Amino acid sequence: MVDESGWTRRETLKVAVAAGGAAALSACLDRADEPVPDGPEDLSSLPERQHAWNDRVRTDEHGNRLLPRHQILLYLTLPGDGSPGPDARRTVESALRTLDRAYERSHDGLLSSIAYSPRYFARFDDDLPDSVDLPEPRALSPFETPTFDRQDALLHLASDRADVVLEAEEGLRGRRSTVNGVEMEAPLTDALDVADRRTGFVGAGMPAERQGDLNGVPDSNPVPEASPLFMGFMAGFRENQATEDYVTVRSGPFAGGTTKHVSNLRMRLGDWYGEQSFDERVAEMFSPVHAERDLVEGVGENLGASSGITPEIVDEIGEHAREYARVGHAQKAARANRTDDGTVRTLRRHFESTDDGEASLHFPSLQSGISTFEEVRAAMNGTDLTEVPTIRQRANNGILEYIFVKRRGNFLVPPRSLRALPTPAGATPGLGD
Repeated sequence: MVDESGWTRRETLKVAVAAGGAAALSACLDRADEPVPDGPEDLSSLPERQHAWNDRVRTDEHGNRLLPRHQILLYLTLPGDGSPGPDARRTVESALRTLDRAYERSHDGLLSSIAYSPRYFARFDDDLPDSVDLPEPRALSPFETPTFDRQDALLHLASDRADVVLEAEEGLRGRRSTVNGVEMEAPLTDALDVADRRTGFVGAGMPAERQGDLNGVPDSNPVPEASPLFMGFMAGFRENQATEDYVTVRSGPFAGGTTKHVSNLRMRLGDWYGEQSFDERVAEMFSPVHAERDLVEGVGENLGASSGITPEIVDEIGEHAREYARVGHAQKAARANRTDDGTVRTLRRHFESTDDGEASLHFPSLQSGISTFEEVRAAMNGTDLTEVPTIRQRANNGILEYIFVKRRGNFLVPPRSLRALPTPAGATPGLGD
């Protein structure tokens, strides 16, 4: 379908979420074909875990979960220096409750979560309990100088429908009185200020559609049409992801929640596509064994539910470094991302972005404590492997040569009952009064 301006539906959706605002929403609503499913009448039927998304999204033929195609991250700050009062808490709960009523909690409706930073909890006199592993963000490699996200809160919105995330955002900002036909009880911005807005997408065809005239991607437009990510391969294989149960905080006042590390990575893919052959890209994304044995076809759909990183491939990484003069990204990370019995420790929900006209990756990772993510990142750095002369801190060391950390932030995703400006003791004074 082409409108009066000559734009197709696909072209409109391609830019709408990144642009944001009432005009982008109007363009999406004009092209919406199907009604958006409503939320439940009984909100107690919703899961207590805000991070419980796995049974609410699509899956492929191998059972790999497909994240919602359109995503928005709103970084939020609380005005003033002190702790929040009951009025602010009631406003936040009212705004989020409106979303619960307006949209089915699914990829067809809206998935969301709100999380809080160490800086937010520092507003209170009391400390977080030892059961919450939530340090301030820090540089996690010797070669990065990121900006640290220390805003008070992070609201994550995700849907397969661009009109849904845009409409929800407009309602939360007080620029729309209803969302999916439900009256907004209160705008979120009556209590919290939007300090930053970041957007993204994930899904087969979406990076290829957006690669033209994008900083970080060669002019030859090499991203495969079938790839859900800019680097040309699938990720998030089911057997290489932690379960939601495993990443859940198990004890203390925030039991039922999780921790969330979010990094933003700038991509420079000229050499990735211009100098590396397909086999070399496979070797550096997965492992040299994958390339030698032709284990990956195309974007990796043939791998099924697993990346194919076996214990042997992990254990022999030193030998592979010497034999093949390179090591793989997944091979390195797996050294710290599995327990001794093979249980995966982190649940990654990353998606691409064209914010600021450059190819980048938003990388949310869920784990029961932030130290787990830091251990996995240390293994990914591969610093110990540089004893082999051909392995440098970036070159021949997985994908480190092509990604650059811009931002890092740590957050606690509380259970739903504590989502509205909780205290460190796990209370929400003023709600239910």
